Amino acid sequence: MRSIIWLLQKTFIFLVIVQLFSVDPAYAGAKQTINIAYLTQEQKVPPPLSNLDAFVKDKGVLGAEQAIADNNTTGQFTGQQFLLKKFIVPLEGNVADAFNKDIGDQYPYVVVNLPADAVNKIADLPAAKQKLLFDVATVDDVLRNEQCRNNVLHILPNRAMRADALAQYMMKKRWNKWFLVIGVTEEDRLFAEALRRAAKRFGMKIVEEKTWEHTYDARRTAQSDVAVFTQVDDYDVLVVADEQGQFGEYLEYRTWNARPVIGTQGLVATAWHRTHEQWGAVQIQNRFKEQSGRWMEEQDYAAYLAVRAIGEAATRTKSNDVKQLKDYMLSDKFALQGYKGNPLSFRSWDGQMRQPVLLAAPRSLVAVAPIEGFLHPKTELDTLGYDQPESTCKWSK
Repeated sequence: MRSIIWLLQKTFIFLVIVQLFSVDPAYAGAKQTINIAYLTQEQKVPPPLSNLDAFVKDKGVLGAEQAIADNNTTGQFTGQQFLLKKFIVPLEGNVADAFNKDIGDQYPYVVVNLPADAVNKIADLPAAKQKLLFDVATVDDVLRNEQCRNNVLHILPNRAMRADALAQYMMKKRWNKWFLVIGVTEEDRLFAEALRRAAKRFGMKIVEEKTWEHTYDARRTAQSDVAVFTQVDDYDVLVVADEQGQFGEYLEYRTWNARPVIGTQGLVATAWHRTHEQWGAVQIQNRFKEQSGRWMEEQDYAAYLAVRAIGEAATRTKSNDVKQLKDYMLSDKFALQGYKGNPLSFRSWDGQMRQPVLLAAPRSLVAVAPIEGFLHPKTELDTLGYDQPESTCKWSK
């Protein structure tokens, strides 16, 4: 009986799709082509911090390829064809030169998997002014605020969104007293700033703040450094800012007091995680793993969303025009399914994709933010990160 119902449901869906698209003359004739470029640069393999996690050099591109396949499945009905061209700049190459030489006028949409400093350099090129760039690698708050560019849309949750997601869950648990431990890199300092902002925003109290300046040798750290370092006034949770993973993994189970660890290690806030299985996520996880032989990483998910956003906008507008697609993406009509419960959309004031943020431990999904009870007049997703009144981005559509 179940198999008959399943077959009838599939048949009904197929007939609805045919009815929607086959009779519309706008879809007749030659296929409409949407050209998308994927731009990245080879990375130098960093020193291994652990033998457990191998360096993944192709984060992003496989997600974009999977999204192209999904777009073209719909394109069979809409008379549209999506083409993806990969441009991978050598390690010592010049990204701006490659953009000017190779991408040119042929690719109006560019998925950019580059560091923060390179994103704006590309966005400011004369050749990029009439294009729409999709940043799938950065989490920098400044790129969504005073250094925002009106031809760039940002896919990954920025640091402020991640910090707010953690703070909401801590507020729910009533773990209000934080001990903040910060690494020595610039990225650690920036995440610490986001954590301080979130603590103030949600009424958390940072009772102690320290910079980790001890050895990164695991044996010595495990034996003595952490226990001595964490002898501070009472706190509910240790919050760590260590984006490179140089010491954060050594904090759990070694603190002077028995306290949970959150931040860049322990309980982390992320756009995507291999333990996520709700809302159809298990299907995309399995498809990706079958295609690539590994788990989907954050950049893979971000590139997937970027290409799917182009596909969704092109399908709804029946167009491949940059301005028309951008206006639609920034409108209230745009809604992209991202396998996280709520539809995803773009904030019109800074180009940031609004989305739920996963709170995950290494082998389990703990919660999904925004946490129930945090309200907003427009959408609860805007309780994460910089809401429109808080934004310092000055750009127009």
